[in-house]
Amino acid sequence: MNHAIRIYETGGPEVMRWEELALPDPAPNEARVRHEAVGLNFIDVYFRSGRYPLQPPSGLGLEGAGVVEAVGAAVTAVKVGDRVAYAGGPLGAYAEARNIPADRLVALPPAIDFRTAAAMMLQGMTAQYLLRRTYRVQPGDAILIHAAAGGVGLLVCQWAKALGATVIGTVGSDAKAVLAKAHGCDHPIVYTREDFVARVREITGGAGVPVVYDSVGADTFMKSLDCLRPLGMMVTFGQSAGPVAPLDTQELSKRGSLFLTRPTLFTYVAQRADLLRSAGELFDMVESGKLRIEVNQTYALRDAARAHVDLAERRTTGSTVLLP
Repeated sequence: MNHAIRIYETGGPEVMRWEELALPDPAPNEARVRHEAVGLNFIDVYFRSGRYPLQPPSGLGLEGAGVVEAVGAAVTAVKVGDRVAYAGGPLGAYAEARNIPADRLVALPPAIDFRTAAAMMLQGMTAQYLLRRTYRVQPGDAILIHAAAGGVGLLVCQWAKALGATVIGTVGSDAKAVLAKAHGCDHPIVYTREDFVARVREITGGAGVPVVYDSVGADTFMKSLDCLRPLGMMVTFGQSAGPVAPLDTQELSKRGSLFLTRPTLFTYVAQRADLLRSAGELFDMVESGKLRIEVNQTYALRDAARAHVDLAERRTTGSTVLLP
């Protein structure tokens, strides 16, 4: 019998239940994937807690990797036996197996194992759209990435460095500063004791950066605006410290006609052609060795609640996977 994490109300980690869950045959456009590994991401906490809209009862999780066990009658994108991975689509990755729209699946290159795939799809494709589409980083750019030692942060640091950028990153401790620096962050800033605005201005000779990538939200947003040069872009793609307060757009004007965007991966890969392009660029970076995917924590899938606690309390670094 298949097992999965289910929630019947939003709230703390305790609302997650490990239950038997029967799977029907795949619908015509679906494939059944037997998971070998499932990715853990901060967006899972947002859904579980109710910060992002969710209608219980529901599954959780947006990222996984495994083997196709069955396909619906109309499926042509994958076949039984294929090694696949995905990020996005309906919630429900916290399961031993699941049915998922087949056009959300991408075939894994032979050199990429399941744990690596489950750890990298959502975070890696997020790094891809941030650096190559939302603001296209160029050689010589200086960028600021918050939470530089987190899953997305470490990937952004490596990828931006490979593009020839100077990477500035904020972290919460000296240990995380060392980790970020080892992954391409030229200037890690320990925000708990340093004024990151002053340090960014110092590093850039007073000019500021053309782009800030901010997944923290409430604690960093306004100061991040102060790090930007005129016509710079503020990219807010998460809110681990809570949502950003309503903004008077005059704040953008008086700081130099700034741009502000709130992107999501799901928009950037909504079309299958964009999904394949994004995943293809990610796979190329990993296979070339320019991007190292480090799974620093693993938990049994049934222990997902403990993983959520550790993630929310910032005890984790890099990527985390859940193992069925």
